[in-house]
Amino acid sequence: MSKQVVSTPDANPPLPIFSQAVISRGHVYVSGNIGCTPDFKLVEGGVQAQTRAALENISKVLQAAGSGLEHIVKANIYLTNMSKDFTPMNEVYATFFKAGEMPARTCIGVSSLPMGADVEIECFAEVPNSS
Repeated sequence: MSKQVVSTPDANPPLPIFSQAVISRGHVYVSGNIGCTPDFKLVEGGVQAQTRAALENISKVLQAAGSGLEHIVKANIYLTNMSKDFTPMNEVYATFFKAGEMPARTCIGVSSLPMGADVEIECFAEVPNSS
């Protein structure tokens, strides 16, 4: 099985140097998402609004790949202010998943993110019914 690039006009467009996601061997690897609009402007409202926007965009990409948030195996989250934003980010993050069915996750503090974002989220998920 070869890899397949995922592209959907329903989600924010990727920059020309990467794909929205790639499917390989029954998994979809979703590129990092920040909370921005389709024209690459950060959403207003801080880390909670950016987390919501990033996860909504990830959901659209996963859907285009034949997957969904419920199939995420592992998520990586990057925060520019771990001490201030960890709890508010988690409050929003938790609303996207069923209790007791959270994916494995790593949360890392970083010095900066593209466009001055507060949070970036990437993940990989299973693609059910893939051959």
